[in-house]
Parts: sequence; C-alpha cells; structure tokens
Amino acid sequence: MRYAKRGRLRFTSHRDIARTFERALRRAGVPMAYSQGFSPHPKVSWVGAAPTGVASEAEYVEVQVVDRVDPAALRTALDAVLPPGLDVVEVVEAAGGTLPERIEASAWQVELPGVSPERLTEAVTAFLAAESVEVERLTKDGRKVIDVRPAVVSAEVRLRARTEHEPTHVRTHSSDAGHDARDLSQPCGILVTVVRQTTPTVRPDDVLSALRVVADLVPPVPAKATRMAQGRLDEEGRLVDPLAPDRVAEV
Repeated sequence: MRYAKRGRLRFTSHRDIARTFERALRRAGVPMAYSQGFSPHPKVSWVGAAPTGVASEAEYVEVQVVDRVDPAALRTALDAVLPPGLDVVEVVEAAGGTLPERIEASAWQVELPGVSPERLTEAVTAFLAAESVEVERLTKDGRKVIDVRPAVVSAEVRLRARTEHEPTHVRTHSSDAGHDARDLSQPCGILVTVVRQTTPTVRPDDVLSALRVVADLVPPVPAKATRMAQGRLDEEGRLVDPLAPDRVAEV
C-alpha cells in the first residue's frame, strides 16, 4: 500500500501512525496474517517511515493476508475508518519480492518561507560544488557528525510547490483549512532534492543544516518538508515507482 501523511498528522509519531493503521485494518475486517507464539502480531511491515514533523505523499506498508482481497475495496474500506490526513493512495496485490528491495532513495520538497529563491539557489549551488559537508545531529547517544553531501543525488530550486502527487479523494476538516497555507506575499524558496537512503539516514533537516554550513542560510521560520516519492534510482538518477511491477502483474 501507498499512503499519505498530511496536515496535522505529520506531527504524529510513526509508532502512533502504526497503531492507528493496524486498528483500521481490524475495523475494516481485513483477513490479516498473524505471527506465531505467545503474543501474535499482525504481519504488517513498514518501509522507511518519514520522521515526525514531516509530511509525505509516498509512505509504504506491506500487509500479509490469509485470504485474497480486492485492492480497490480494501482502499475504500480503510479510508472510511482512517482519520483525515492519513490517506490511502493506492493498494496493489504484491507480485513477489519485497518493497525494501525496490526503495533506495526519496524525493523531498522543502518549502522555506522567508527565503527567496535566489538566496536558496546560491546556497544549493555552493552545496553541490562541495565534495563533503559535515553537520552535527543530536541523537539519544549524544552529538553525531554525518557527511550529508554523498547522500544527495540531486538538488534544485523551484518557484512553486508541486501538487500533482495529491489524489483527488483527500479528506479534510474545516479546522484544518489553511493550516499549511503560506503567505504568498512573502518570498518562499522551494528546495526539491533526491536523497539516497544511507546509514545513518540523511533527513531533510540535515540537508538544511548543510546549507547553513556552506552558505550561512538560516530560514527565519521553520521549513515544511514533504516526501513526494520513493523508489530505486534509474541510470539518469530518477526514481522508479516501487509499485510498478505489481501493476504490471495485475494486468
């Protein structure tokens, strides 16, 4: 399954997202497979969940079932019981293999209110020209230094946010209206970057820290990051849809 995490739901931890999703699977009557042992758990596998505070249009999860289900009916049933902002985008029957084998990079869109596209372009140019850009990350084990540059496959600046990935069945509450809206009278640079999934993982905030290191770029307000896609990289550095092999098998 491909699902999206939007609006206020981006501030929800992955653990809570997983609990909500598994509860929705039970409420929707999905015939899930369970592990063996004294404490059986549903066989649900999450693939590279987005960090807390980050929105996403391309999260993936695998669900094992004991009986064949209709993908379209499953999507409808899950959307009926999931909260607004946690939206199922696509459901396909697996054709073989696993999703982690088909995912090695993510495409991110980062909106930086108060930063002009020209200033952001200068910072991105300086970053791409560098061979190594080290930043510090605070972890539970203390501060850790990571090199961001090798993980970044590409980076460019756009003048407006991309919205074509959003499906037409997005559900919203009136209380959410305008929650993610930005002031169009203010400059807003938009960074679009493809980042390879490495160890340790390089996140959007690490890329912003790298821009601060190379160009002293410090956004006046928090940036909004959205994962737009995941997949394997082709020879031209573009992402290949991880569900494409399953759609071919269905046909």
